[in-house]
Amino acid sequence: MLQRLKMNWKIAILSFGIVLFALLIGGTILLGGILHLKEEELGRRLLITARTAAQQPEIIAGIGRPELREELQAAAERMRIINDVTYVVVMDMNRVRLSHPVESKIGTVSEGADEGPAFAEHTYVSQARGELGTALRAIVPVMSGDRTQIGVVVVGRILPTAGQVLRELSGQASIIVLLSLTFGLWGSWRLATHIKKQMFQLEPAEIARLLVEREATFHAMHEGVIAIDKDERIAIFNDRAKQMLHIEGDVRGHSIREVLPDTRLPEILELDAPVYNQEHVIGGQHILSNRVPIKIGSETVGAVAIFQDRTEVTRMAEELTGVKAFVDALRVHNHEYMNKLHTIGGLIQLGNKEQALDYLFEMVEEREELTRFLTRRIHHDSLTGLLLGKISRGRELGIEVTIDRQSRLHRFPAGLDHHDFVIVLGNLIENAFDALEGVEGDKQVFVSLEQDDELVSVLVEDTGRGMDEATKERVFERGFTTKGGVGRGIGLHLIASIVRKAGGSVRIDSSPGAGATFMLTLPMRQEKQSVRKGQPQEGGDSDDGADTGTVN
Repeated sequence: MLQRLKMNWKIAILSFGIVLFALLIGGTILLGGILHLKEEELGRRLLITARTAAQQPEIIAGIGRPELREELQAAAERMRIINDVTYVVVMDMNRVRLSHPVESKIGTVSEGADEGPAFAEHTYVSQARGELGTALRAIVPVMSGDRTQIGVVVVGRILPTAGQVLRELSGQASIIVLLSLTFGLWGSWRLATHIKKQMFQLEPAEIARLLVEREATFHAMHEGVIAIDKDERIAIFNDRAKQMLHIEGDVRGHSIREVLPDTRLPEILELDAPVYNQEHVIGGQHILSNRVPIKIGSETVGAVAIFQDRTEVTRMAEELTGVKAFVDALRVHNHEYMNKLHTIGGLIQLGNKEQALDYLFEMVEEREELTRFLTRRIHHDSLTGLLLGKISRGRELGIEVTIDRQSRLHRFPAGLDHHDFVIVLGNLIENAFDALEGVEGDKQVFVSLEQDDELVSVLVEDTGRGMDEATKERVFERGFTTKGGVGRGIGLHLIASIVRKAGGSVRIDSSPGAGATFMLTLPMRQEKQSVRKGQPQEGGDSDDGADTGTVN
């Protein structure tokens, strides 16, 4: 509490200092304005006095007649005293002073630099610096009865200094300063309290440290992070995001559309809703992103995207599908070969050596023939290994897995790789195994891969329990499963995401008790696409394309 109070006082003193400084500046400007107004007012008053003096009969008569000079001096002094001016000087056309407050200067020649225009019948106000200070002077020509100029009257008054003006206004100025300081101090304290509240009662050093820690945290993250404000200006663009999207330099403050023309982050500002686990292409990179609006209260003030390189996510998915399948296959092979070795050992013990050799050769030939076929027709070891493992696993489960002898796959469609096909085939076959669980009679799974210059077709068919229309409508939703358990309902959603990315289609033919057929059609050349009605959406939403068993 003491620390917060001390911080409030620091801010209050700073604010009060600013108020005081502003008051001094304002006072200086105000004082300058007052001096200027007084100068204008004094100039007008001096000009009136000089004109009045120039029209006095004693002054007009005294200029031309030396015997009336005393009356002229008396009239000038009377004008000076009555009008409270510093001096009234009357000169003839030879600039000889005929009157002056200092009698010793009467009869001397004036050398004032500002007096020249007055001898040409000009009336004006000017400033002149003398021994007593800066004086404001009104200079007016003296005209005779026949409108001929016979002399000049100069009326002057020493200008007041700033100190004199302040002394004159000391009472009013004291009240103004007192009120300003009182309300300034009160306002400074209120401002300090408000600022501290806005800063969550943090010290400036603590705010600076939090900012540094935040920057370091974002840049240390393995995921890419991009945040924008409501004007689509970049607020955060961490190092991992720059590395993944091949961006160089500091892009904070730039428009996100200038840096990433194909960005979809501004969509979140329009949707005002989060989008999770969406795959798309930005800057030529396949990424998996979560995009979330940034809210303060109920107001959306920006959006943030957290994303991973699609390759890394695919590797993780492959570990959950293909690699897991390989481990299961090794376990199945171990079990299968132990049974076969027991059979061979029993034949040898019975003395049937030739029958044991025939059994061994038949077993090896069957395995080698299947391996040669898959290696020749499918040009990727990951898929070959996956299919061999699934065949062995099916044999263990009492399921006959048949590979179409016309199958072939020499290259992958644009935008897809072996990771995608491992996910697709692994999940489709596992889904078929699940569908055959508890089914009586023949259990068969048929797998076909066909490829030409335009398309790749993947077909997986089973003789399982099939699906009703309600299941087909929701089969691609994330988390939807008919098998129960935690962590299920992901495989078909991943397949739908891959198909959508490739611009392909999925067709499901199934009815209860009649098995199911999944047909994937993937174009070899990918065209620019948009999400159309019938595509499975993020969060497991699918449109009415599933009603006919088709997703495209």
